[in-house]
Amino acid sequence: MLRELKNFYIRNKIQKTLRKTAVVAVFLLVLSAASGCKKLDNTRIVFTTGFSGDELFRIEEMTCTESEFMVYLVNEQDTYENGFGRDIWNVSVGNETMEERVKENCLSTLAQVKAMNLLAVENGIVLTDSELSLAEEAGKAYYNSLSEDEIKAMKNVSRETIIKLYEEYALADKLYKYIIKDINPEISDDEARTITVEQIVLNTWKLDASGNKEYFGAVEKAQVYSTARDILSQINAGTDFDVLLEQYSEAEEGTVSFGKGDVDEKIEEVAFNLDTGEVSKIIETEDAYVILKCVSTFNREETEVNKVRIVEERKREVFGQQYDAFTADLSRVMNNELWEKITLSTLENVTTTSFFEVYDKYFNGNGS
Repeated sequence: MLRELKNFYIRNKIQKTLRKTAVVAVFLLVLSAASGCKKLDNTRIVFTTGFSGDELFRIEEMTCTESEFMVYLVNEQDTYENGFGRDIWNVSVGNETMEERVKENCLSTLAQVKAMNLLAVENGIVLTDSELSLAEEAGKAYYNSLSEDEIKAMKNVSRETIIKLYEEYALADKLYKYIIKDINPEISDDEARTITVEQIVLNTWKLDASGNKEYFGAVEKAQVYSTARDILSQINAGTDFDVLLEQYSEAEEGTVSFGKGDVDEKIEEVAFNLDTGEVSKIIETEDAYVILKCVSTFNREETEVNKVRIVEERKREVFGQQYDAFTADLSRVMNNELWEKITLSTLENVTTTSFFEVYDKYFNGNGS
């Protein structure tokens, strides 16, 4: 059971990570650019055997080779293993294995970059000589950092291919900035208000033998509710909230900050009507009973951060509308036979995770 519990919390951590960025530590502008961006395999895909060499997919005249894909996949594999350990590949997210999830995320990333390059052409956006030089310098730097095993894991990728990936990545980045350049909405304190609460969470589920949630029946759920009522009675009688939180709460975090739209609607409705120091009633959600204590009704620092996040979301929405309209009728073909053969690397001397860090260093001046 301990293994199942560990896997459950790993899955939760992964899902939180995936919600923040579609692929860990990659295209922060492009990948999160639009919630409406469609995966390659979601829209007008034709599976065919009419491919040559190591061509994985085509979107109009843009192609992606196996070695290009493996650059992304190898970096993602090592990023996940650094963050979660190699046991991560024994964990499933929903009905997918982690290997399937990471492969699909890399596919989606590359498909979006390729499509955005086509959209850049339509908008007359090209890289300057200076930007092309940066892509070449970045490509040389990253390629020279690779071990023989890493190059082999990327299907003997060439330096020219790495440079080409950086050029396409930079053009997609430039397109995104061009489309959202005039989007700068004013966000009020009320709209972005972030509050801080302490929470006592009593789950109404347990883990089954496979480590998945199994919701309680009426009798077990009533027992949990009875415990919640007892806790609330103790709070009302003067027992310190923190003491009961430590004793009973099954949440990963005792104190949380959030804005509107970030949590369950039932929790939000109660939380945003609490005064500082006030304790809530028992809140019933889909999978828990929750008792809140308001720590702060207005967290200035978190609210300012939330304003930035909301602005970025508005920009992504604007970009997404234009992106989706453009890509809706693009022809797309996938080499399914090659796709099924692609697997994670098993070579020992493969640890590279810096493909996107190198880009950031050369194009955004970050890093040493």
